[in-house]
Amino acid sequence: MAKKSAIEKNKRRRGMVDRFAAKRAALNAIIRDKNASPEDRFNATLKLAELPRNGSKTRIRNRCGVTGRPRAYYRKLGMSRVALRELGLSGDVPGLVKSSW
Repeated sequence: MAKKSAIEKNKRRRGMVDRFAAKRAALNAIIRDKNASPEDRFNATLKLAELPRNGSKTRIRNRCGVTGRPRAYYRKLGMSRVALRELGLSGDVPGLVKSSW
């Protein structure tokens, strides 16, 4: 089980990403616009740098919904391989059969 503080920190980051998504998208559009004046693009870059770093989508860490484990995360299932194996062995995941040979 992951630390509660790490899980909560990641939840806060997700909230910040939602809050600043529109502002970030607008500033990035100005920066990428080749027809905009260099001064406008530079000012947009400075404003983007003033935004909180945790508002960036790349700061979010995918975590298991069951245990909070950050590694070996399956996006399609939203859980880690360890949690998937435990739920599969207990019969909670339909169609999942443990292989043996």
